[in-house]
Amino acid sequence: MAIQPDLAGQFLSKSARGSANNGKPSEIILAQESPTGKSAGRFVPKKAQFELAKCLCDGPVRNGLGLAALLILPGASAQLNKLAKAAGKLYFGSATDNGELTDTAYVNILKNTDEFGQITPGNGQKWQYTEPSQGQFSYTSGDQIADLAATNGQLLRCHTLVWYSQLPSWVSSGTWTADTLTSVINTHISNVVGHYKGKCYAWDVVNEGLNDDGTYRANVFYNVLGDSYFALAFKAAAAADPAAKLYYNDYNIEGTGAKQASVVKIIGLVKNAGAKINGIGMQGHLIVGSAPSQSSLQSAMESYVAAGVTEVAYTELDIRFSSLPSTASGLAQQATDYATVTKACLAEKACIGITIWDYTDKYSWIPNTFPGQGDALLYDANLSKKPAWTAVSSVLAAAAAAATGGSGGTSTTTTKVATTTTTTLVTTTKTSSTTGPTTTSCTAQKYAQCGGKGWTGCTVCAAGTTCQVGNDYYSQCL
Repeated sequence: MAIQPDLAGQFLSKSARGSANNGKPSEIILAQESPTGKSAGRFVPKKAQFELAKCLCDGPVRNGLGLAALLILPGASAQLNKLAKAAGKLYFGSATDNGELTDTAYVNILKNTDEFGQITPGNGQKWQYTEPSQGQFSYTSGDQIADLAATNGQLLRCHTLVWYSQLPSWVSSGTWTADTLTSVINTHISNVVGHYKGKCYAWDVVNEGLNDDGTYRANVFYNVLGDSYFALAFKAAAAADPAAKLYYNDYNIEGTGAKQASVVKIIGLVKNAGAKINGIGMQGHLIVGSAPSQSSLQSAMESYVAAGVTEVAYTELDIRFSSLPSTASGLAQQATDYATVTKACLAEKACIGITIWDYTDKYSWIPNTFPGQGDALLYDANLSKKPAWTAVSSVLAAAAAAATGGSGGTSTTTTKVATTTTTTLVTTTKTSSTTGPTTTSCTAQKYAQCGGKGWTGCTVCAAGTTCQVGNDYYSQCL
């Protein structure tokens, strides 16, 4: 029995085993792509399928499976980037690192541009590798990944220029004055960005400059230069490659809160100094079951755009289990969380794409940094797709299908859905609205935007907060 074609024009092999429950299947076999390219059947308990279906849709459920989920379950071909672009995004990408590039099966998936349209070097462009000794520059590691992206026709997000970690000791332990450290920063950025000029779609210029409470992080740059080092770095990067998009990048800024509010201030700080800042990178190192709500994710993105950047992106997304091993219900929750982030990006025009912090658990940074935690990515350690991959591809496929109906319009898709005994023709209709919230019928929560030029959203703040003006374009409930 088969479901064909689905919204993405793919094919999903499906068969049932077990005759309990009045002939309804107790297990479903999903066709998945194996690392060798051959179709591999994987038994998924009906309970887990049901939980996953509930995560992906609000529609009716039949035979334990959400119909909306069935319509858009993935086929055997990789497609995340292809679907993201069809849905109006610039890319869906992955980080990688040099040691992994000897793994042929891994690289074959990484270089598939239907799956990944963008690559980020995980380590090779950081200061300890690019300028290990003062004035001595090395680009071997960064070039290997930059060349891979160029060969494959993938965008390159370059990472990172000014970060408190992975600094050579001559920087972190040096004795600096404001003038000498300014010269060091300018020299480093001029050389590194100049070397990659024309190759990087974007640079993470300053990385993780804030503590979780929103205060500035104490590091060699802040300790000597104060908050002026932000604008200094952005000016140097813009001078070295005027065409590159320049980002501030950090974690725990995906939702609204004190740290998100401080990012808004950094945008103003940099712009007021006459420097260019194009985007905010939200790393997205999240925990299963604890991810921000979609509304919080969207509010944070909207606050950054309102403060003056033109684009935002999820730059290092992974959603880890805080304890292992993972369970069927846990994998379903992880799928929900990945779907939520994907939906939030799709809902915000300024969100240009999503990068996962490597695509497979085999090469995740999580276990070494957080012992006992992990399984955070879309592919497992055997390079097989997980329910989270299904969730992301399903959300992207639905958005791609809706996009063909036009903005604010109605899209209709007719798909054959197979059951154990019959094939039913199901038609789904999706209507999208471009109408924004009214100022009189909603309340902005703490840290949310409440005003500014062109603002059409909520202007009344929740109890205990007031709408405070940040600049002409952005006011916030504080």
